[in-house]
Amino acid sequence: MAAIMSLYPLLPSQFWNLERGRLNSASWNNWLKLAAHSNPNILKTNRKSKYGEALSLYDSDEDDEEIDDDDWLSDVSSHCVSSKSVEEFAEPADFDANNKRFKSKITESEGKDRQQEWERGLRSLDNEQSFRLPRSERVAFLQRNESGKPSRNVKDKKYPRLSEEIPLDVKWLPLLDYLSTFGMKESHFVQMYERHMQSLQINVCSAQERLEYLLSVGVKHRDVRRILLRQPQILEYTVEKNLKSRVAFLRGLGISNSRIGQIIAAAPSLFSYSVENSLKPTVRYLVEEVGIKEKDLGKVIQLSPQILVQRIDISWNTRYMFLTKELGAPRDCIVKMVTKHPQLLHYSIDDGLLPRINFLRSIGMKNSDIVKVLTSLTQVLSLSLEENLRPKYLYLVNELNNEVQSLTKYPMYLSLSLDQRIRPRHRFLVSLKKAPKGPFPLGSLVPTDECFCQQWAGTSLDKYLAFRQRLLLKKFAAKYERNM
Repeated sequence: MAAIMSLYPLLPSQFWNLERGRLNSASWNNWLKLAAHSNPNILKTNRKSKYGEALSLYDSDEDDEEIDDDDWLSDVSSHCVSSKSVEEFAEPADFDANNKRFKSKITESEGKDRQQEWERGLRSLDNEQSFRLPRSERVAFLQRNESGKPSRNVKDKKYPRLSEEIPLDVKWLPLLDYLSTFGMKESHFVQMYERHMQSLQINVCSAQERLEYLLSVGVKHRDVRRILLRQPQILEYTVEKNLKSRVAFLRGLGISNSRIGQIIAAAPSLFSYSVENSLKPTVRYLVEEVGIKEKDLGKVIQLSPQILVQRIDISWNTRYMFLTKELGAPRDCIVKMVTKHPQLLHYSIDDGLLPRINFLRSIGMKNSDIVKVLTSLTQVLSLSLEENLRPKYLYLVNELNNEVQSLTKYPMYLSLSLDQRIRPRHRFLVSLKKAPKGPFPLGSLVPTDECFCQQWAGTSLDKYLAFRQRLLLKKFAAKYERNM
């Protein structure tokens, strides 16, 4: 059989019939008679190559070398595409003994479906570029029955928006399904693709191994989505060579296991930095150049994990020089500021530090007073001017009858909630007629609610909490009426 086929190449449609056992006995006998002759006069003389050139009546060795299985498949594909009838494209034709084609029973719609399926087999789902299938896959593909569902339809149905936004490969579906369990949506996958295209091509088993390791060291399930959106490359980082070494580095700084997950969620890019060439030099700089004590390193990094992944030398030098020149702050005070609130190294000088310093100046503070406040409560530099600092200052002066200098003794006042702490306690003592005349004691605002009730109000905690709730409801109702 193989020898005959090599000597007498069939037309594509005849080959399919022979492969699938579609020739009846009469056709088979006629074909054998045809194959048995070697006289070129009885062979078809109009054979042409796929390029339109006339072919020899006999197959030559040169032809065998040039036309392999893949080229032959391409020839069949070309022949089918050029066919005028969808039926001829969709199904190999049946021939009788006289080599006349039976009428196909394939409907037009079925023919279109099979045409699309054929094209899917010959085209990549990524970029629609033509590629060649191995023979085993070719045969399996052509023998698929009607119940087989094309993979393109599956991905289009499951992720329709994603299919429109990016060249989605069906091989990515298992990974997408797994990541969806962490709350990932199609819009998130688009962001991941735009940030790092290769992240969606990771084997699902590898991705699962890496994410499960992160969960095991304290990363919260709800934080996985945020981590992947900020650092999708993390799916490529191996557990043994990358993830474990960074986690070990954090533990070496004295950071507890309960806080490691929070650090990873806040700064997932630390996994892309070398421990020896980047992370350790940053820590050495904090100790040797900035002056942070080694026992405080863990605390500093927990407060601001981003400090590990920024140019700490530039951040420190620019802010140190600014605070020294602008306020005359001594170095030890600035080191205390960074230790208590290392986020200071991330704040913009023009849009963050300077406007707040100027506000404190505008309410009557001297540079030395500002240094005291910032050294004790560096968080002031992170508070909103219009929604936080200014309303608290006005309440301090107009309602509590205090001078601005009292803030140097009780800078904590600026960090307390005006609605939840300052106003309720002041009004509660006024309602009990226990508020002293003159400046209201800011010390009553510092302790816990329970201590406040025992030491200052002399009443039960429930009574105070009920009063505060009514006050909040009145404020909400008044705000609602204004908005209406």
